[in-house]
Amino acid sequence: MSEPASYTWPLHESFLNRNAELERLEDWWQSRERMPLNLYGRRRVGKSWLFRRFAHGKPAVLLVAHRVSAGAQLTTFAERLEPLLGFRPDLPDVPALFRVLFRASRQHKILAVIDEFPWLLPGTESGTEALLSAIQAVLEEERDTSRLKLILCGSQVGQMESLMSERNPLHGRLVPVQVRPLPYPQARPFLTTLSPLEAFERYAITGGMPRYLAELGSGTTRSIVSRRVLDRDGPLWDEARTVLDQELRESRVYFAIAQQLAGGDKELNAITQATRLSGPVASKYLHTLEQLKIVRRRAPVGASADSRSGRWRLEDPFFRFWFRFVFPYQDELESGLRPLDLFDGAVAPALPDHVAPVFESWCRDWTRSQHGRVAHRVGAWWGPALHGLRKAGERFTEEIDIVGLGPGREHVTVAGEAKWTTKQMGLDVLHDLQQYKLPALRQSGMRISPDIKIVLFSKSGYSRSLRAAADADPAVTLLDIADLLNIDAV
Repeated sequence: MSEPASYTWPLHESFLNRNAELERLEDWWQSRERMPLNLYGRRRVGKSWLFRRFAHGKPAVLLVAHRVSAGAQLTTFAERLEPLLGFRPDLPDVPALFRVLFRASRQHKILAVIDEFPWLLPGTESGTEALLSAIQAVLEEERDTSRLKLILCGSQVGQMESLMSERNPLHGRLVPVQVRPLPYPQARPFLTTLSPLEAFERYAITGGMPRYLAELGSGTTRSIVSRRVLDRDGPLWDEARTVLDQELRESRVYFAIAQQLAGGDKELNAITQATRLSGPVASKYLHTLEQLKIVRRRAPVGASADSRSGRWRLEDPFFRFWFRFVFPYQDELESGLRPLDLFDGAVAPALPDHVAPVFESWCRDWTRSQHGRVAHRVGAWWGPALHGLRKAGERFTEEIDIVGLGPGREHVTVAGEAKWTTKQMGLDVLHDLQQYKLPALRQSGMRISPDIKIVLFSKSGYSRSLRAAADADPAVTLLDIADLLNIDAV
């Protein structure tokens, strides 16, 4: 067989960022590693653009699986492989496909990508195990005599992760690469026409998903969200429903849980009461959503992962937006409610509240990057207020947005608050932190460092009295948010 032609992707110049992922893939390509690569991540996270950009300029064949019968799929793959092989191969089953790819690469190094690999697996657990065992046998027989670089790609996160579990026949035979949503610095090039504060607001709606950033990356928030998300003819009108329907059965139950979490984090008991599900049943559904990286259980920093204080969060910001502002109003929008009216009446007043959790998370990331030497772990904390105040009925619970722990799980070295509101942060925020919240944190068993650093983050700046207090106390730092968010991609 002659040397295969290089793959050309016409949109390669439009590709933005993912530099770290591309570098990792390139290292794998240049290395002597013979194990296939397991490339996985949520739908819309940009996997297909990533592997196409990586394949550009390389001898490559890209095979994309669809929801069709195995026989029809293999017939299509045989047609796709004919130009590479010079003949149309016989592919009676999926293991035969792997064997053909390995043997086609004995003389020449070839990149092969099988996208949406889970669609090639049978619908039963026993059938899947048998097929994966047969693929394992092909890998063992053909891998060492071939120069094939094989990527298995998929959006069904749970199933792709299961390929690496100890009980799976492919355990130890795949190199895992998870594609995650873009962090804010890498999302910024999608938002170049926006100011730093506008860009972060848009980032908090899209959750750093490239597809959503591309759809919502320009124009005013009011106009673009109304046209792209709230309009029944908009490209993201039914996005969350489409993704969940492709991934899950019994989507109504998952929708009920997601809608409860769209308004804020909740403990399991609150979810069960609202959905009328039993604890074990709700936990089962939450675990499935957790595998898809849609929800996450959070515990106060310093607490064990199974702490009774744990709360569930709808982790994907776009899903939170959709289930809060689109799903409950779809019938009204279908019946004639104007998207702009819905935005003005329901979305705009609550948008700062939607952005706030994303902003708090970004502030914790910033704290971790800037104070990592003294704060090895950074998270949020919540717990009971001071006993005397609880007894008097004055304060019942306390929450701190940013808590950094130094050596040991109970040594607090950094604390801070983050506010994404239209009002300046006042002196009361610092007062509450110092007089009520940190003492409650100490009451919970934490040790407060005498040199604790206080970091405050406010979208709208700081009052004159708070600035004066910070000037008088070197432990207190007020951050210029617009300046911090005005960053280039990294």
